[in-house]
Amino acid sequence: MPGRPRADNRPPYARIAGHYRDLISSGELSPGDLLPSIKTLATEWKVSTATADRAMRLLREEKLVQGIPGVGTEVMTRPISLSSGAERHDRSSKTQSSWGVGEKSSGHTAGIVGAPEDIAHVLGLSPGDDVIRRSRVYRDGHGIVCHSTSWIPAEFAHPVPELARSERLRGGLSLDLIARATGRHVVKRVDEETARIATRRDRELLELEADTVAAILVLTARFLDADGELLEYGVDLGAPGRTRRTTSEVLP
Repeated sequence: MPGRPRADNRPPYARIAGHYRDLISSGELSPGDLLPSIKTLATEWKVSTATADRAMRLLREEKLVQGIPGVGTEVMTRPISLSSGAERHDRSSKTQSSWGVGEKSSGHTAGIVGAPEDIAHVLGLSPGDDVIRRSRVYRDGHGIVCHSTSWIPAEFAHPVPELARSERLRGGLSLDLIARATGRHVVKRVDEETARIATRRDRELLELEADTVAAILVLTARFLDADGELLEYGVDLGAPGRTRRTTSEVLP
């Protein structure tokens, strides 16, 4: 039976999934390799077939493996597409589209809401003050890339009323529309990345099953104008199994 780490109090399905997740991450299992059958896993790990199936289901949700009828469970090529709101802003300035290769967005919702405490703190507001909230889901051929939310000061609802409408924006991103309507352009951006175990709300937004235990990346970006005033605060929840990749020029 595969070795198990000591003092591992995770449920059996999570230990099984973790074992194969580590093998995939280390490269010991490569794209195209087949994992043992559910029956074999159940025998090797001394668990029920339902537990073994739950472990494989978790890896499928994380986009690490895929089930092929009549063949088995195959290791997938790891998706690497997880761009941040900051990168979408850069992309939009060049292509007039925020979508990455193979991406589409859906579920566009917007409205003026009371600012949650954490968002109010970032925007310099009091909890409950009006703020524009825009959200959408980005998808590609592997499924959900991320759930993206833009928090925008309510003052922009007057010069750019479409910001508070539940529809996809035309003519660029919210920051493009704000710049054209008010002359206030982004001159500084502050990006942060953190990781956490998906919360109940995270699982709902990323359309994961309620009992999913998975780590996700949380990408935030603060967009500031020439006076240091915040124009928008973006929060992206990356789907499990996604990998962030950045490329930098190295000067001699």
